[in-house]
Amino acid sequence: MSALLQCLTFVFLFLLLLQNATSGSPLPLRRRPVHNNSTHSNFAKHPRRRVVIPVNRSSCDLFAGEWVRDETYPLYRTEECGRGMIDPGFDCQTYGRPDSDYLKFRWKPFNCDVPRFNGLKFLQKMRNKTVMFVGDSLGRNQWESLMCMISSSAPFIRTNLIHEDPLSTFKILDYNVKVSFYRAPYLVDIDKIHGKTTLKLDEISVDASDAWRTADVLLFNTGHWWSHTGSLRGWEQMETGGRYYGDMDRLVALSKGLRTWSNWVLRYINPPLTRVFFLSVSPTHYNPNEWTSRAKASTIAQGGKSCYGQTTPFSGATYPTSSYVNQKKVIDEVVKEMNSHVSLMDISMLSALRIDGHPSIYSGDLNPSLKRFPDRSSDCSHWCLPGLPDTWNQLFYASLLL
Repeated sequence: MSALLQCLTFVFLFLLLLQNATSGSPLPLRRRPVHNNSTHSNFAKHPRRRVVIPVNRSSCDLFAGEWVRDETYPLYRTEECGRGMIDPGFDCQTYGRPDSDYLKFRWKPFNCDVPRFNGLKFLQKMRNKTVMFVGDSLGRNQWESLMCMISSSAPFIRTNLIHEDPLSTFKILDYNVKVSFYRAPYLVDIDKIHGKTTLKLDEISVDASDAWRTADVLLFNTGHWWSHTGSLRGWEQMETGGRYYGDMDRLVALSKGLRTWSNWVLRYINPPLTRVFFLSVSPTHYNPNEWTSRAKASTIAQGGKSCYGQTTPFSGATYPTSSYVNQKKVIDEVVKEMNSHVSLMDISMLSALRIDGHPSIYSGDLNPSLKRFPDRSSDCSHWCLPGLPDTWNQLFYASLLL
C-alpha cells in the first residue's frame, strides 16, 4: 500500500511539472535586492519625475498661472529668521519700505495648487542630505529665503549658520541637513592669467567641482553677470579654446559657459542619486516703459530707470517684454539638450510680473542722499525678503515632492 501511494505521488508531481513546462506563463524571476547604505538611497529608490513645462494645460504646469491676493501671506516675518540670515540688501521692511501689500500675493498655477511649504516635512525628506544653491546673488537671495522658511516653520530646531566665501552653510543639526550656498556667478572658473582677471569659459574649478559633488540636491543659476559692462564687468578677458578675447557676444559666451557646466553635470552627476535643478533667468525691472502705457511712459523722466514706487504686481498672466528673453532662450536650449539630467525651474515669467517685489531704495542702510535719487540708486535686480524668492522655494519644494 505504501509503495502504491509513493508511485501515485510521483506520477502527480511529474504531471504538474509537465503542465508548467508547457504553459505560456513561465515562473517569475526575482532580482537579487541591491542594498545601498548611501544617504542618497531615497532618491535611488524613488526615481524622480522631471519638472518641465507641459505643452498643454491638461497636466499641472507649476510655472503657468497668476498672482492672487492671499491674506495668509507672507509665509514668515523677518523677525522669525535667525540672526544674520537675511542680507541688509534684501531686508526691505527693516530698512524702511513703507508698504506691505506686495507681501500678500500667492502664485496660483492654472491647473493645480502649489502645496504650502512645510518645514518639518522638508527636513524629514532631506534628512542626512545636503541641498546646495550654486550661482550668483539671486541664488543667495533664494538660499536666504529657504533658511527663513525652515526656521519659521520649525522654530525649535537646533541650527548653525556659517558664512564663508565661496561656500556658506546652514546646518539643521536635529536632522543632519545642510542647506548651502556656493558663490559662482558664472558657474565656470574665473582666475588671474598674465595679471588679468580671466573668465575661463571651458573650465570649472576643481574646488567648485569637489564641493558641488558633495550635494544630494543641486540648484544652479546664472545670468545677470554675463551682461554687465563697464565697471560692473567682473573680468578683463575671456579664454576659450586656448585663445584670449577682450570681449565677445555675451550670448555666445553664456552658451559656451553653460555647455561647460552641462558637460560637468553629464560627467559627474548620477541622476538617480543626485537631483539637479536650474533656475531660469530672474528678470530685472529698470525700464518703466516695459510695464506702463505709452501715455504714461511719456511722462517718465528721460533716462529714468527705476522700479521705485511699484506696490502691486503687473496685472495679467504674461509680461509684455523684457531684456531677459534672449538669455532665457540660451538656458532653455542647453537644459533641453540634457534630457532628464536637469529639471528647469522656469520662474522667469512669474517673476517678470512682480514689478513690485524689488528692494529699490530700501536695500540696506542706503545713504539718504542716494535715496533722494531712486533712478540712480534703486536695486531692481534682487528681491525683498519676505517676498518673491519664497515662491521660488515653494515651487522647488513642490518639485521635490513629485
